[in-house]
Amino acid sequence: MTRTTHRTHRIAIAPSGFKESLSAARVAEAIAVGVRRVIPDADLDLIPLVDGGEGTAEALALAGGGRLVPVTATGPVGEPVASHFALLGGPGPLTAVVEMAAVAGLALVPPGLRHPGATTTYGVGELIRAALDAGARRILVGCGDSGTSDGGAGALQALGARLTDRHGRELRRGGGALHELERVDPSGLDPRLARTELLVACNPYNVLCGKRGVARVFGPQKGATPAEVELLSAGLERLAAVLTRDLAPAFAPTSGAPAIDLRTAPGTGASGGLGAGLAAVGARLLPRYDVLLDGLDLDARLARADFVITAEGALDHQTVRGKIPAEVARRAHASGVPVLVLAGTIGPGAQDVRAVGVDAYSAILPAPMTLVEAIGRSGEFLADASERAMRIMALGTRLAPLAPLAA
Repeated sequence: MTRTTHRTHRIAIAPSGFKESLSAARVAEAIAVGVRRVIPDADLDLIPLVDGGEGTAEALALAGGGRLVPVTATGPVGEPVASHFALLGGPGPLTAVVEMAAVAGLALVPPGLRHPGATTTYGVGELIRAALDAGARRILVGCGDSGTSDGGAGALQALGARLTDRHGRELRRGGGALHELERVDPSGLDPRLARTELLVACNPYNVLCGKRGVARVFGPQKGATPAEVELLSAGLERLAAVLTRDLAPAFAPTSGAPAIDLRTAPGTGASGGLGAGLAAVGARLLPRYDVLLDGLDLDARLARADFVITAEGALDHQTVRGKIPAEVARRAHASGVPVLVLAGTIGPGAQDVRAVGVDAYSAILPAPMTLVEAIGRSGEFLADASERAMRIMALGTRLAPLAPLAA
């Protein structure tokens, strides 16, 4: 008597978090619930991924045997917020992870105060100083989910630089004041920066200035009107020119970082231009996935799977420009593994993801509803959407090949 051997399905679940809703780990767990409703014995490999935004510090602390350090710092609208950075374990110099979203993220800006001309990255500089106080000599700054557009000016102020107008007065915080910038005085910068490896994990597609400058691409999402977008763009142009003149000669020679064009170099527009501000004091701007996925063995784990599910809050034209589903699809496609994307919403340009290896995508919302309800029930909707996708796939495997139509 012949025994039929049943092979367990191997499914990799590699999502990003849903902003202001679920962490990447919780998204992965919700998808797993839906998959197991249909395939109870599936071999699931949960790989929650971060892109430098919300949850990055916690995720890297868990992965690296580290811990979170609570800090009260200046939030994006100038009020104190409860924030944190991470100290990682392992050999080598003490490494800290500063997640800019934890102190200057869009989620920390009340809807009625979403004016990127006024919000500040001052708290990011405070977290960097706190990490230095803790003994860190290698600091990784995760960029993503920002609520600011000040070119990192606030962070530089918190680190000791003086930004002044033509009358020598300290510039007020926020990107709306940058067009008044006349001089940056680096003499008060924290001297420990010169002895610290500062790395910025950023989306290389984001640049500070030009037609695809960060104010024009992301300013409207953060609440800027068309007139404010142009004011912010002009201010960031001014900031790049003054930083290049006043900071690069004083700081770059001691940092070991190569000189870059602060206007157009990859990553300078990260988090409302924070990338450019930190690059001016010697930070190296690195493609975020080269840094954040280090140690996950992601390519091998995807290659071992029969099928990959990834997810993000919104699937649209920006997804292919460095978002997690596009990165996962690109890597899985290289090994011939099919990919499904689940998304909270599907917007214009979503179809472009097929070019990077996505085989199918689907929205998770079952009916029109308010944003508040969608956020509150996102875990439930993810599980249900995963179940629906698995049942459709199971049905497809049972259908016999259709006969060709008669000529």
